[in-house]
Amino acid sequence: MASRSNFLLHAFLWLALATTAFSLSPKFYDRVCPQALPAIKRIVQAAVHKESRMGASLLRLHFHDCFVNGCDGSLLLDSTPAFETEKNARGNLNSVRGFEVVDEIKAEVDRVCGRPVVSCADILAVAARDSVVALGGPAWKVRLGRRDSTMASRALADSVLLSASMDLPALINNFKNQGLNQRDLVALSGGHTIGLSRCLIFRNRIYNATNIDPAFAKQRRATCPRTGGNTNLAPFDSTPAKFDTAYFSNLVKQRGLLTSDQALFNGGSTDKLVKTYSLNPDTFWNDFAKSMIRMGNIKPLTRKQGQIRINCRRAN
Repeated sequence: MASRSNFLLHAFLWLALATTAFSLSPKFYDRVCPQALPAIKRIVQAAVHKESRMGASLLRLHFHDCFVNGCDGSLLLDSTPAFETEKNARGNLNSVRGFEVVDEIKAEVDRVCGRPVVSCADILAVAARDSVVALGGPAWKVRLGRRDSTMASRALADSVLLSASMDLPALINNFKNQGLNQRDLVALSGGHTIGLSRCLIFRNRIYNATNIDPAFAKQRRATCPRTGGNTNLAPFDSTPAKFDTAYFSNLVKQRGLLTSDQALFNGGSTDKLVKTYSLNPDTFWNDFAKSMIRMGNIKPLTRKQGQIRINCRRAN
């Protein structure tokens, strides 16, 4: 009976995603404000040029927004008497960043459009794509038309955001609950080919894991001591400012930085796909683009739902 319930739940999720795909469109702003997407691209390119790490940060904002009750911009909301911000959730606290760039994008887009017509949720989706492109990765047509939520939930964020300590079954289940499959899991994890992680997050792996290359562990310990240095940063792979397949090559060599990274290549069902991506950049790029579109379709607010926020940090 339980398996039937699970089947019906996931069938409903897939149906919801399929229906959503028709309500969002890459051409959503073509008539109302054709200047919107070029404006977003200009600011993202400038921000990434100033600090390459910002590309990974903007990509992560979209990811962490979509996984908490859908792609609705809820992550951007500051705390109010009615709710605590998702920025304080375990997977976000002292970790998610780039909010000032989103503010800059919002102000410029509203200026060129003459009024607030572009949602903060759509800004996150476009900025994620433009960040990947700015770092040499693939482009895709972002489906647009999301509207912004007026509420956020730290409790939900705590319960659904990925943890660096997750094993493969937990990762697969987490993505399945979002209507995403194992291919989406591996492809989207490839976003770790850009960016950095804090010592606090990967310390346990480099000192206690057995499925880790000893030379790699020693290298990471040099900047991540057993105690202290929690905010010291290390790259996920050797080219953190370039969107490439080095992340997957690292996993094959047992050089995944996080436990959840290495879980993708540890004798399980995703090993073959990791190996494929490590050897075929085009396959990874194509799958990453498709999975980003699928993730962007998670439960968006559309039409008369939600609002177009004037300020991304608070409801109107």
